[in-house]
Amino acid sequence: MHIANFTNFYLPVVSGVVRSVESYREALSKQGHNVFIFAQSAGDYKDRAPFVFRYPSLPLPIQVDIPAVIPVSPFIDQLLPLLKPEVIHTHHPVLLGQTAARKAAEHMLPLVFTFHTQYREYTHYFPMPQDLIQDFLKDAVNNWLRHYMRQCQRIVIPSESMREILTHEYGLKDHYTVIPTGIDLKPYLETDGSELRREKNWQEDKVMVSVGRLAAEKNWATLLKAVASAYQQHPDLRLVLIGGGPKKDDLKKLAGKLGIAERVTFTGELPFKDVVFYLKAADIFGFASVTETQGLVTMEAMAAGLPVVTVDGSGTRDIVDHGEQGFMTPNDPEALAASINRLLESPELMRKFSRNALKKARTFEVGSLAKKLIEVYKQAIQDKVEKQSVTIEE
Repeated sequence: MHIANFTNFYLPVVSGVVRSVESYREALSKQGHNVFIFAQSAGDYKDRAPFVFRYPSLPLPIQVDIPAVIPVSPFIDQLLPLLKPEVIHTHHPVLLGQTAARKAAEHMLPLVFTFHTQYREYTHYFPMPQDLIQDFLKDAVNNWLRHYMRQCQRIVIPSESMREILTHEYGLKDHYTVIPTGIDLKPYLETDGSELRREKNWQEDKVMVSVGRLAAEKNWATLLKAVASAYQQHPDLRLVLIGGGPKKDDLKKLAGKLGIAERVTFTGELPFKDVVFYLKAADIFGFASVTETQGLVTMEAMAAGLPVVTVDGSGTRDIVDHGEQGFMTPNDPEALAASINRLLESPELMRKFSRNALKKARTFEVGSLAKKLIEVYKQAIQDKVEKQSVTIEE
């Protein structure tokens, strides 16, 4: 099958969306499909994979450290029909998402949209009076998403939590399939983190790792406060935060205010292969975000065999079974700290959660899920022939 993916950001950007696009590109290519990527320009970055085509882009004039795609490319306009795509898969509803919808209509192709992000949780990035405009912006985002989904033949939803949100709050009626992002387990099975622990002098530490953009919607303050509380009972506890973002300086200041600055390591953004080493070098995975559509980083931590301690939130609750792979708590620093303490005090429990995490991670093997995605594409092609599209109830 020939599949055209349109995404506002792709490598070298580090994000959950990029991980999803790339993992499925790799898996589908191995299964004999031709996967084309249409994404933002990447400066001097050299693509290793074939069939990656770039639109020009500029930095966004708001507090988000990702590029804004300029969805205009005469070259791609001429190239696309020559590639003979059978389906267009878009990963955003704006910018290249709009381009994908236009191209699908122009070339009479089915349009598939993966709902990766809780978009309304990002309206705070717009530089407008927060108390006056936020409700309006959230309503506008919701209405735009409803309009966009009506143009699609199929919606891919990464988790049951998001399915409930889309069906109950957005009125999504039909033509959707829940397929999480898949994981290639091989890097985790082949990687050993012991050398990194020695290099960082963490041999005597209990290392909690977390991964994500250092941004307000990820709820990092709750995690830092929980670690500060747990540190009182476990002075060997160390937190390692992997990722970059606009709140990095604020979080460093908070760590200092909480008295744990020396026990918190900020790595900045890391290539995925390096993230795997850090996960394998850690003892626990901690996470406090409540705005996830799936919780991909939690899945990856479980693939590394890490017991998890997380805040109960959308996406995450689809991945973690409380009391099996780890603990889920209310969105409260002290509740999270209590679970961290409980885990650190029981090596037997940590071993149990680690075994169960690995077992659960195997259910997200990307090769099997890629086959399910192909079935969605086939359904979308048939829907296009029958002139069917997504139904949204008001």
